Amino acid sequence: MHRSAPRLARILACATVPVVLVAGCSSGSGKDKKDSESSSRPASPSASPSVAAAKFSKLPDVCSSLSGKTIGDLVPKAQNKKGKALPSADTNSSANCLWNGLDGFKYRSLSVSLKLFHSDAGLGSGDKRAGEYAAQQASKAATAGAVKDPKTGKAAGIGDEATTVSTKEKKDGDDFRNQTVVARTANVVVTVEYDGAGYETAKAPDAAGLLKDAKSAAKEVVGSVAKGAQGTA
Repeated sequence: MHRSAPRLARILACATVPVVLVAGCSSGSGKDKKDSESSSRPASPSASPSVAAAKFSKLPDVCSSLSGKTIGDLVPKAQNKKGKALPSADTNSSANCLWNGLDGFKYRSLSVSLKLFHSDAGLGSGDKRAGEYAAQQASKAATAGAVKDPKTGKAAGIGDEATTVSTKEKKDGDDFRNQTVVARTANVVVTVEYDGAGYETAKAPDAAGLLKDAKSAAKEVVGSVAKGAQGTA
């Protein structure tokens, strides 16, 4: 009986300790202790997500993205051949320029918009974000205002991808033809809007001709982005 007392006391002591230590009381094995410590050790944090660096880090001067010859051909007798830069909170990420003019009774309006997207670990790569924005721009052009008969298509050879949107619209009794080209070049989105109307006795402009000119302008702007905005974001 006397020799059993210490053994009974040891069993009672082990019964009161936390469960994670019971193995040590029952076996005293070094291997069990090591396994217990290993299982209680916090897992290593996973690596932070990374995205590819954006190709472009800045935008070119938007009003200089088209040559004087192009402006002369597309907007005869433009009020300002150098274009009118529209307000922007940050011209390094968003810029717009507008040209319009009236040649007799033939009205033409041309606008160029540039939007740059940086790569962001939480939002995605600049290219991905630009692609999403380009899709939104094309959808907006097809549904804006009171436009009718929207026709959407793809245009090859303009940046990495390009979408065209052709619509008709009536303003104050006059028929307008609207052509929009939305192109993505890496992490920059180029949006060209080219509209035309014939006032008084002038006929409405040929939609196919306007679209051809709009695509040519978009291609020229994409080239300007490549020449003047490449860098490391």
